[in-house]
Amino acid sequence: MPSKKKKTFVLDTNVILHDSSCVYQFGDNDVIIPITVLEELDQFKKGNEMVNFHAREFARTLDAISGDRIFDGGIPIAESRGKIAIKLEQEFHPDLKLNFSPKKVDHHILNTAYQLAKEDKTRTVILVTKDVNLRMKAKSVGVPSQNYTSDHVQDVSTLYTGSRVVEHASDEVLENLLTIPFEVDVSKMEFGESEIKPNEYMVVRNENRSCLATHDSLQQKVKRVDKICYYGITPRNAQQTFAMHALANAEIPLVTISGKAGTGKTLLALATALEKKKLYRQIYLARPIVPLSNKDIGYLPGDIQSKIGPYMQPLYDNLSIIQSQFEETSQKHSRIKAMLDEEKLVIEPLAYIRGRSLVRSYFIVDEAQNLTPHEVKTIITRAGEGTKIVFTGDIFQIDHPYLDSQSNGLSYLISKMQNQKLYAHVNLEKTERSELAELASNLL
Repeated sequence: MPSKKKKTFVLDTNVILHDSSCVYQFGDNDVIIPITVLEELDQFKKGNEMVNFHAREFARTLDAISGDRIFDGGIPIAESRGKIAIKLEQEFHPDLKLNFSPKKVDHHILNTAYQLAKEDKTRTVILVTKDVNLRMKAKSVGVPSQNYTSDHVQDVSTLYTGSRVVEHASDEVLENLLTIPFEVDVSKMEFGESEIKPNEYMVVRNENRSCLATHDSLQQKVKRVDKICYYGITPRNAQQTFAMHALANAEIPLVTISGKAGTGKTLLALATALEKKKLYRQIYLARPIVPLSNKDIGYLPGDIQSKIGPYMQPLYDNLSIIQSQFEETSQKHSRIKAMLDEEKLVIEPLAYIRGRSLVRSYFIVDEAQNLTPHEVKTIITRAGEGTKIVFTGDIFQIDHPYLDSQSNGLSYLISKMQNQKLYAHVNLEKTERSELAELASNLL
């Protein structure tokens, strides 16, 4: 049997900034780093954002494995891995000059891949980039190109929703759920074709009655879930009821809430956090700032508050909705202001919170679809004792230039955590902002 033909992967800068360990993801194939990419990475070394971390970490990785031959034929990346080499600049190939300006950095990376393909036609040279335009340019000159997909969710249409409908439940099951003991053994229920997951929610019903419930995998019970009002916010549908139950459960330290605009993701999380504030030392509410053209917010005019104000305003809007549920003279209304003044409730960009200690904290990360899988992992691994982390977002509404519904951190987290007992997820489907918002969300 002929041996498998090896490939040579040429990496774009955005792949490394997405995952600094990417060189280990190509099996026994070879990896080429154009010198132009190292120059670009040098511009990202300073700063506190995750891209800055990846730039520094990749430099350390390269330094640890590099040797004299890294510029001449390459050196092994690790055992059972291919070689890595840094490719110096070459004269712009005549085939590219007509359509691609040498003034663009991307075109120099493309030139490296094109030259390699011309030099050694026995190997398949593939340009790996998260930039869809560069992929199209590569294909236009006959260079195979692909996205970096090692942390992609295969099919978002089948992504775990966190809840299901259990039809044709017996009268005995519903009787147990609707009256004392408000629970039933898992063994007495049929859940359909797929196995029930830990902390999965369900609408249990038959032709006569129905009930909201959840799967307690520790006790192997299905338990009733009741609608409850937290800090003036009452759930308006079954999914919102499920979400508030998961958000309030101290035994579930990791929760994700997904859904389109107006479904109440952030509002429910914030209201529940305020209701349960006695269990936590501090409430953090953060969201990632997606820089424009890879620029940090430091380039914007004004002081730090005027720079971050527009990004944080949606979080303050949700807080105002909760405050409006109470009279200005009420204790709960004034308590929110006091918590902000005493920094018991902190609303900040995600980058500013990363260095803080997350002990006995209720940590809400809004717009989590704009995080990479590595960023999500970094946040969760900082969780200390007694901390609850909540990620909210819409996997189809992404502002990050190199993420999509399959590659963003929220989708990745839902896919990987769905069978864990410390995790719960709810996908909110119905927009509750207004009838007009629901109509626009569905039709436009």
